[in-house]
Amino acid sequence: MEILVKNRKASHDYEILEKYVAGIVLQGPEVKSILKGSCSISEGYVTINNGEVFLKNCNIARYDKIDGFRKDLNERMDRKLLLTKSEIRKIDKELTRKGLTIIPLNIIYSDTKKIKIEIAVARGKKEYDKREALKEKDLRRYDI
Repeated sequence: MEILVKNRKASHDYEILEKYVAGIVLQGPEVKSILKGSCSISEGYVTINNGEVFLKNCNIARYDKIDGFRKDLNERMDRKLLLTKSEIRKIDKELTRKGLTIIPLNIIYSDTKKIKIEIAVARGKKEYDKREALKEKDLRRYDI
């Protein structure tokens, strides 16, 4: 599996509790744009509505080499994620706890030539937790 797009802010801003891999419903040019790397998921988040999971506020840039195929596509439109019912129920049950959210971590190109997204149930870090994590990271970097 190859990571195409990574959310670098996720590990800094959130404490990752549990990860899931989901399929993502895309249109033709969006696939080419993601493979090219013209995508940003750092501002994105995931919601559950009526038993369906949606990725919101994710920017997939318009592919510039298309002729006539839906040039009016919105770059930040909601995209449906494909998970099993049991996974959706489990995630929804976890979200009832206070302070948890679902965030996108990576967009992956799987071995079966499908584009998938790795999402995580996470808890937001406080400012002092972020400083502590940076301190530990620096200590590991310079500790030889």
